Amino acid sequence: MFSYTAIALLGLVLWTLLLLVWMETLRSKLVISGAIASNQFQPDNGNLSPFMQRLARAHANCVENLPIFASLMLLAISTESHFITDSLAMWLLLSRFGQSCIHLVSLSVWAVNLRFSLFVVQVAIALYWTINLLIHFHQ
Repeated sequence: MFSYTAIALLGLVLWTLLLLVWMETLRSKLVISGAIASNQFQPDNGNLSPFMQRLARAHANCVENLPIFASLMLLAISTESHFITDSLAMWLLLSRFGQSCIHLVSLSVWAVNLRFSLFVVQVAIALYWTINLLIHFHQ
């Protein structure tokens, strides 16, 4: 049986992959239509539309943070300590999803502040898990 931690981890991976597939599908359409040569893409999509730039940044942000969250979740699962992470695992996933969606739709001050707030939720969850895993392993 899967734990909430395992489900949320799978969700984080799936969301990161979906953003990647979305970006590469749009890039492929640009190449096929002749709008841009395949060797002209910048890593941050800086030479493309503002939406494509936000999509690249949302994906990169997921990739940058996945190792932290996944490491804690895998540690909890592999040591049968997922009781520590289960209660907040879905909240982590939802806050990550929300942060990415807001990133995709707007760069307004309000949106950036909300996006940052969702990131703070994720960091707080990761810190909570880290402290509680340390306490659990120290016992």
